[in-house]
Amino acid sequence: MMVRFVRFHGGESFQQKMLSLGLLPGDTARVIRHAPMNGPVLVDIAGREFAFGWGVAEKIEVEECPL
Repeated sequence: MMVRFVRFHGGESFQQKMLSLGLLPGDTARVIRHAPMNGPVLVDIAGREFAFGWGVAEKIEVEECPL
């Protein structure tokens, strides 16, 4: 599934963390795996893999993109 980052919900430090990772609203990502029972979400963003824990993933608003 392909998704587009819409907004990062969180405080200034969370916003800065996303920026330091090079992630911006409008970027697209491919969801590789979503672990069961609120486990981490593994995504590929421009050839780089990121694993977001459930607490972080909840703060990232996305919309599904057509392939």
